[in-house]
Amino acid sequence: MISALNRLVDLVEEHLADDLDVTGLAGASGTTEYHLRRMFSSLAGMSLSEYVRRRRMTAAVADVVRGEGDLLTIAVRYGYGSAEAFGRAFRAVHGAGPGEVRRDGGPLRTQPRLRFRLSVEGSIPMETRIVDRPAFRLVGHATRVPLVHRGVNPHIQRHITALPPEAHARLKALSDTEPPGLLQVSDALDPDGAELTYLHGVAVTGDAPGDLDVIEVPSGRWAVFRTDGPHPEALQKVWAATATEWFPSNPWRLRPGPSIVTILEHSDDFGTATCELWLAVEPA
Repeated sequence: MISALNRLVDLVEEHLADDLDVTGLAGASGTTEYHLRRMFSSLAGMSLSEYVRRRRMTAAVADVVRGEGDLLTIAVRYGYGSAEAFGRAFRAVHGAGPGEVRRDGGPLRTQPRLRFRLSVEGSIPMETRIVDRPAFRLVGHATRVPLVHRGVNPHIQRHITALPPEAHARLKALSDTEPPGLLQVSDALDPDGAELTYLHGVAVTGDAPGDLDVIEVPSGRWAVFRTDGPHPEALQKVWAATATEWFPSNPWRLRPGPSIVTILEHSDDFGTATCELWLAVEPA
């Protein structure tokens, strides 16, 4: 997997101005595009699409500053169909438009080329079990939120706190299967890796009330990781460690499906918690 990720980084450099054949690379590496993209995101702290955009804008800024051609020519050179689209991407990375940078010489923000390395330390103990589950439903209250790799996601926090107390009690009463209790569900990550569907809900085997959102989960296997410590830092560290330590050492890969967190115990202020992270997996 580490070799595949580094080949992916090389592919980005070779195709800064055109589309990447991520599916072909994944197949040649004996894995899937879904798994490759998810592992990249976990280790890099950004989606593949975001990394490509940052690398393109890092390369493009030299052309902008040197004044080599008009902005539309530079835009096309780096895979953008219009100067406007190029300008939006440029501003998102550098904090200023290409015209301002050409005039003032900055500000400039560089995205270094990534290189993945596997450090075989076993530094994070990983208590794991493999569970074979029949189909079930996740029901609750869903919303689209930006993806946040580290720390508390304020958009999710606002979504949960906006729910009245009776909504939580109602969901708890509906829960009748594993994973147990109130769940934090992430699903339908968009292709750019910028947004996902977050569902605050529970797992059920029967029908759901018509006023709740539903995610249908097909039968399959799950890798379940138990975490304990500062929340959400301990959970996020273990999620990253699945990419650096667990998946490279075990004959499994991610399959399409939601990732689920259930909090088994927590302190009064949620500063520490014992959790289970459920990831949908298949044989590698």
